[in-house]
Amino acid sequence: MAHKTPGAPPTEGASTPEAEDTAPDAATPYDGDDFFLGGEAAVPPGEYGPPIVSVLPPLSERSGEFRELERRVQARVSPVFPIEHRRRLPMAFLWKRYRRYAMRNRSARVDDFGRDPVYAARIEALLDLLYSRWFRVETRGIENVPDTGRALLVGNHSGMLPYDGVMVMYAMHSDHPARRDVRPLVEDFVFHFPYVGTFINRIGGVRACQSNAERLLGRDEVIVVFPEGLKGVGKLWRQRYQLQRFGRGGFVKLALRARAPIVPVAIIGAEEAHPILAKFTWPAAPTGLPYLPLTPTFPLLGPLGLLPLPAKWFIHFGEPIDLPGTYGPDAADDRILVNKLADTVRSRIQDMVDQARTQRRSIVFG
Repeated sequence: MAHKTPGAPPTEGASTPEAEDTAPDAATPYDGDDFFLGGEAAVPPGEYGPPIVSVLPPLSERSGEFRELERRVQARVSPVFPIEHRRRLPMAFLWKRYRRYAMRNRSARVDDFGRDPVYAARIEALLDLLYSRWFRVETRGIENVPDTGRALLVGNHSGMLPYDGVMVMYAMHSDHPARRDVRPLVEDFVFHFPYVGTFINRIGGVRACQSNAERLLGRDEVIVVFPEGLKGVGKLWRQRYQLQRFGRGGFVKLALRARAPIVPVAIIGAEEAHPILAKFTWPAAPTGLPYLPLTPTFPLLGPLGLLPLPAKWFIHFGEPIDLPGTYGPDAADDRILVNKLADTVRSRIQDMVDQARTQRRSIVFG
C-alpha cells in the first residue's frame, strides 16, 4: 500500500478527487484567456427570472385565425361591392346617360399621343378665330412643305405660351394645298399649366422628346420643332427676334437618322403677342413652372392677362434643306458636323426673320 507524503506532488498516473474537479480538459488546454468555449451561452439559473410560458394555442389550432385575418385583409383591398353587384347598380339608365354626357366632346378612339379627332374638330372654330380674326395670319412659301412624306419644320420660338406651334399647325391644315396635319413638339413646362397642356395634347400637340419625334417621322408625318426651347419663349422684350442657341443639334440628328428634309420657318408677331418685360424664378418654384412672367397685362389682369395681344402675324416657310441627300445616317454621330449644320439652319432662320421684320410696317396692322 503506497503512502503519500503531505505536500508532495502526486506521482505520474495517479489522480485525486480534487485534481479531477480542478484539472482542465486535456482536449482543450487552457491558454490563459478567461473564458471556456461554449460557456458564454450558458445562463445561470435564476439570472433573468422564471421562463415565460407561451399562451398561444398550437399551430394546428391557429389555422382558422389565419384564414379570418386573410379574409379581413382581402376585404380591405377588394372593392366594397363584388363586381357582379356593381354591374347591377340602381337606376342604371341614369348612369348610362351620365356617361354619355361626360363623353360628349370626346372620341371613343384617340391616337398614340392623345390627339382626339372629335375634340379637334369641335375646337376648329376657335382656332380659326385666332388665326383669321385675332392674329390675321399671312403665310408665304407654304408650298415648300412637301405634299406627301415626312418633313421636319424648324422655327423660331417666342410668345410665352405655345401659340406659334398652334398657328403653324392650323396654317398647314387650312392653307397648304394638301391640307396636311402637323404635330408640334411642345416643351414639358407647358403641361404644368392648368388646362393648357390638356388642350394642346388633345388638338395634336406632342411632348417634345427624341423618341416621339422618331415615331411620328417613321409614320411619314410632318412635325414642327423649336430648337430654342425654353430660352426662346422666355426671351425678354429687349431680346425679341434674336434667336438663341439651338441646343445640341438634336433636330439635325433627327433629320439625318429619319431621312427627313428640314423646312425653315420664320414666325413674326408672336413676340408682340406676349411681350415679357421681366421674369421671376423664385415664386414659380412651388408651381413647377420655370418662371413667372411680367407682361403689360399679366399679372395685372389676372387670368385675363394670359390672353394674347392682337398683333399681326406672318409665317414664312423657306426652301427645304435636304440634309439626307448630302449626308448619310452615320453623320448624326459626328458632333462637329451636327453643330455646324445646326448653326447653318439657325442662320437661315435668322435671316428670314430679319427680312420679314424689315417688310413689316406696323405691329398691329402689318
